[in-house]
Amino acid sequence: MITVVSKEKTSPQTQPRANHADVLVIGAGIVGMAHAARSLDAGLSVIVIDRDHEAVGASVRNFGHCCITAQSGELYDLAQSGRPLWLDYAERAGFWAVESGAVVVATTETELQVLRELSARRVTGQVEMLNAQDVAEQLGRESTEGILGGAFLRDDLRVDPRTTVAKLAQWVDAHVAGSVQFNTSALGFGAGKQRRASVHTNRGSFEADQVFICVGHDVDYLFPQIAQDHQITRCALQMLRAEASEDLEVKPAVLTATSMLRYEAFTEVPAAQALQAEVLAEHPELLSIQANVMFTQRPDGTLLMGDSHSYAATQAPFLKESTSETLHSAIAGYLQGTELKVIERWQGIYASSAVAPLLIRNVADAITIVSVTAGVGMTLSFGLADKNVNEIAIPAIASPINA
Repeated sequence: MITVVSKEKTSPQTQPRANHADVLVIGAGIVGMAHAARSLDAGLSVIVIDRDHEAVGASVRNFGHCCITAQSGELYDLAQSGRPLWLDYAERAGFWAVESGAVVVATTETELQVLRELSARRVTGQVEMLNAQDVAEQLGRESTEGILGGAFLRDDLRVDPRTTVAKLAQWVDAHVAGSVQFNTSALGFGAGKQRRASVHTNRGSFEADQVFICVGHDVDYLFPQIAQDHQITRCALQMLRAEASEDLEVKPAVLTATSMLRYEAFTEVPAAQALQAEVLAEHPELLSIQANVMFTQRPDGTLLMGDSHSYAATQAPFLKESTSETLHSAIAGYLQGTELKVIERWQGIYASSAVAPLLIRNVADAITIVSVTAGVGMTLSFGLADKNVNEIAIPAIASPINA
């Protein structure tokens, strides 16, 4: 049953909060908000609920890098289909997004060979080989010391992770057919009376014709057996935010050799095995913390730097200073002559699985778990949401309502 929503909407202070909609999204992170946005654009009414008072999970703790080019297979297709949607919603919801691309710095011949092989596999211009001077300029450096060359990944985007999901939540909540309700925890699921599905929460029951459960690594809190079957674990990252010199401007996301060991587009090429051996021999301290040495620059000029990786069902909250120092030192080496004053340190956590990079599972009629289990939720969010919303069995409203 689809209800045509009135186009009148009172102020947030006085508007009653309905307990039913065409689509109910659980989780106000980027994957959840992308599903909400695509549902609204499909002409469906939407309620988003989240247990916290604002989004504070993986969506705000990352680099803000949509790592499109380095994906492969289905993930590459989803990333590419989501790219124009990222830019569209940035304009409509008013969050910062730039077609920055990414630069991969190569300091050895082996690293360069990985990049050459990836470039040869892709369409002309998507992975552009760079000389040492080109890379130095991208890093805001004058010296090319230690740089052999690199590659520019044309299709990558950047957003500000500290503000993006909040802006999207505001946009969804301001939409005539949208509502975002924080401090509302999902406790149980069942069949609805007026709609196909019902969700019991700490604020009463909600009903919808489609429920998307987008809770990231917390699937095990709601469906422990499904999480166990998919072998979901929590991947914890250590990250830092640093102040740099006022004149430093680094537009692209910056990736390095360890990045090439983590993203499938790089690991698929023949030279990847030699690179793994080289990094193990030359930089064992990086592999010991399973590092992806990379950084991005926020609009305020500060750098988001990281990151390490560790895996456990439950993650201890304690940060190892030696890990932070290793990451800081490695990044400082790429930005020679730039003082990096650390002003924040934090732990990020995302869902990881050795079974598959995506968990999309119907747990009951019209109730679907959607979790990215590969650490690329920002990258895949809009492409994945678009695919899922297009596939749900809800007839479209004849005249979709657009914000």
